[in-house]
Amino acid sequence: MLYGNGVIAGITLSDHRLRSPMNFFLHNFSFVEIWFPLVTVSKLLAGFFLGRQTMSFAGCMAQCYFYYLLGAADFLLLGVMSFDRYQATCNPLHSPVLMTVHFCLKLVFSSWAAAFATILGLLILVTRLPYCSPNILNNFFCAQTLLVGLACSKTEQMEAFNLVLAAGLILSSLVLMGISYSDITLAVLCIPSSWGHHRTFSTCASHMVVITIFYGSCIFMHVRTSHAFPEWVDKALALMTSIVVPSVNLFMYALRNEKVKEVLRDAVWRSGLFPTKGEAGGVGGQGLGV
Repeated sequence: MLYGNGVIAGITLSDHRLRSPMNFFLHNFSFVEIWFPLVTVSKLLAGFFLGRQTMSFAGCMAQCYFYYLLGAADFLLLGVMSFDRYQATCNPLHSPVLMTVHFCLKLVFSSWAAAFATILGLLILVTRLPYCSPNILNNFFCAQTLLVGLACSKTEQMEAFNLVLAAGLILSSLVLMGISYSDITLAVLCIPSSWGHHRTFSTCASHMVVITIFYGSCIFMHVRTSHAFPEWVDKALALMTSIVVPSVNLFMYALRNEKVKEVLRDAVWRSGLFPTKGEAGGVGGQGLGV
């Protein structure tokens, strides 16, 4: 998964055939997906190998911040990508004029800045809570909802703030995607070609699979109080967002992209891992001659 997203991030940045707004956003999206398992699973694996399942308070807060920062950036980038798909499908003539390099950079920078500021404010509130024993989190990373559950004071206001913040962040990007894909669907229905219907709906269907899995797991995990579900459900949802979703995103957004697959095939042939068609034919011809 790390290698796959790393390759996608690299080729979308380096190959001139992938210099388009969609692939630029895909590059940033793959970059986020690389860091998700590094932030969460790497600490879990280190604990297994070293035999020490402890973490300092500062380390726990840092892990919590980066996990939610990446999650917030994911939501916002998915919304931006849906807007780009809407422009390319519904306004194909106007899209190159609007989706310039400068404008795409502004969208990505705004997404990261909004995620940074939002999650930083939330983390400051979490660090100011009074904590007391037991200081044990029954999960493989420091989730904000679990940290709030360890506080010694009343946390109703904190949980209400977290609920409103999570719902606003998730639902705002979800509404943007819903509007974009609804307009795309209406525009596609006006295309007389059945091949055009199939191609566009195939792309949108793959995106909707990612959206359903990612948003479904995140809504159950974050838009809730700290004790809404059993602990095993929290672990399953954390595993879903940390490992399963980045893997699905790699397949749905990158490996179903025809241009990305073409560039990957060319990179494999150039690497020399497999013989080209001409080389394969030459070897066969020599064999037959002998």
